[in-house]
Amino acid sequence: MKILIVGGAGMIGGRTALHLQSKGHDVTIAGRNPPLPDTPLGNLPFKRVDYMDADASVFDGFDALVFAAGNDIRHIPQGEDDGYWHRVNSLGIPAFFAKAKAAGIKRAVNVGSYYPQAAPHLVEGNAYIRSRKESDEGVAALADESFVACSVNAPFVVGTVPGLPLPMFIAYTHYAQGKYAPMPEFVPPGGVNFISTQSLAEAVEGALERGAPGGSYLVGDENLTWQDYFGAFFEEVGREKPAVVDQEHPMLPDSAMPFGRGNKLYYEPDAEETKLLGYRRGDIRPAIAEIVAQFKDV
Repeated sequence: MKILIVGGAGMIGGRTALHLQSKGHDVTIAGRNPPLPDTPLGNLPFKRVDYMDADASVFDGFDALVFAAGNDIRHIPQGEDDGYWHRVNSLGIPAFFAKAKAAGIKRAVNVGSYYPQAAPHLVEGNAYIRSRKESDEGVAALADESFVACSVNAPFVVGTVPGLPLPMFIAYTHYAQGKYAPMPEFVPPGGVNFISTQSLAEAVEGALERGAPGGSYLVGDENLTWQDYFGAFFEEVGREKPAVVDQEHPMLPDSAMPFGRGNKLYYEPDAEETKLLGYRRGDIRPAIAEIVAQFKDV
C-alpha cells in the first residue's frame, strides 16, 4: 500500500511509519514540521500538512491513511479553553477523514485514546475525553465497504523512534539516573495500562489490513502500577524502585491522570480483537530498556 501517515514525525506515527516501511509498504509522513534530517524518519518522503486546513489534494497518489496527530490531553495551547478539544478532535478529525474518503482513500486508521472505552464514566465531565469519543464516532460514521475506516485506541504509550528526541522519556531516564537531584525521588500511587510504540505500530498495521469498517479497537498490553513503571527505568540503570508517595509528581501531573491520582485504570483488551490486529504483548520492559539505551547519555 501507498500510505500517508499524518503525525508521522512524532513518537507514535514515527514508529508506525518505520514499522510499515519495514513490511514493504510505500510510506510518506506528513505533519506541520519535518523530522530531523539524516535520521530514519528524515529519510522518508515528507509532506507539510496541517490537518485542520488541508485540502483533498494531500491524498493524491495514496491508497491508505494513518492518522496519528490527534491532540493529546497534555497539549492544549496556552490561552485555549475546553472548546479547543471540540474544534480539533470532535470536528477536525472526522472532517479530515471525510476529505480522505472523497479523495478515494480506501483504508484509514485513526489512532485514538483509550479513555472513552476503558473509563466511559469520564466522558460526560471531561471535554478532552468527550472529544476523543466524538472523533472516534465521527470516523466510524464515514466508514463503509469503499472506505474501511476504523480507530485503534491506545492507553499510555511508551517507546522510542530511532533518531527522534523525546523530551518526556529523556527526562524519565535522567530522573532515574539521579541527574535531577535534589528533586525528590518518588512515584504516585495507582497505575494504568501501557502499550509500547512497537505493539501499537503492529496494531495499526493489523487494522489497516484486517480492520472492519467502523471498528473501534481498544488495545493495550500490561497493567502496571506507577511504581512498577517508573521503577523499571530505575532498575534499568541499576537503582532501586522509588517509594510511593501520595502527592503530585513533577513529571506526571495530576492533569495527565483524569481518572485520579491513586486510582488504577486497568483492563484486559479483547482477546479476539488482539488476535485480529496481531500485535505483541509483554513489550513494556523491552521498550523501557530501549528508551534508556537511547537517552542515558543524551
